[in-house]
Amino acid sequence: MSPVNVGSIGEYIRQQREQAKISLRQLSSAAGVSNPYLSQIERGLRRPSAEILQQIAKGLRISAEALYVQAGILEDRRPDSGVRAAVLADPELTERQKQVLLDIYESFRRELAASAAEDAESATDAEPAGIEPVGIEPAAIESGGIESGGIESGGIEPGGPSPNGGASQADGIAPDVASLRRDANSVPE
Repeated sequence: MSPVNVGSIGEYIRQQREQAKISLRQLSSAAGVSNPYLSQIERGLRRPSAEILQQIAKGLRISAEALYVQAGILEDRRPDSGVRAAVLADPELTERQKQVLLDIYESFRRELAASAAEDAESATDAEPAGIEPVGIEPAAIESGGIESGGIESGGIEPGGPSPNGGASQADGIAPDVASLRRDANSVPE
């Protein structure tokens, strides 16, 4: 067990008390700790025991574990998802079944953590460098729109080759589009 970090636990208690808008006297009354002793804890002059921290946590209406972690009594760990507690609390499962379920659960968590680490590593290894859009001039991108440097100023021209060397999709479409416009705009009599 690591020693109590007196300064930080006192500061933490003071911050929690101020956030809860509780006076020192109110907290000392609610926690059952004398006012001078609580003041000394907050100023870093006294080392609170685990029992005193539990009483202070009760008075602040926060978890005692949060104070224990801050004081260095407990190690900070990620919150439990509740799966372990649910499996262990199930009265219909045998101890062997509980252990097997927890082992499977932990193996899935390790697998996910390893997969996430691999994904993060591959993402940093495969960052593209200097890729520019094909058919759009950099000036068009920098100006904030493709209109100023679009098709007419160096992009894909109707009837011209596509960026990958084949015929563009615009080949043969323009006459059909024109006829569609005429049909769409005509009003039947």
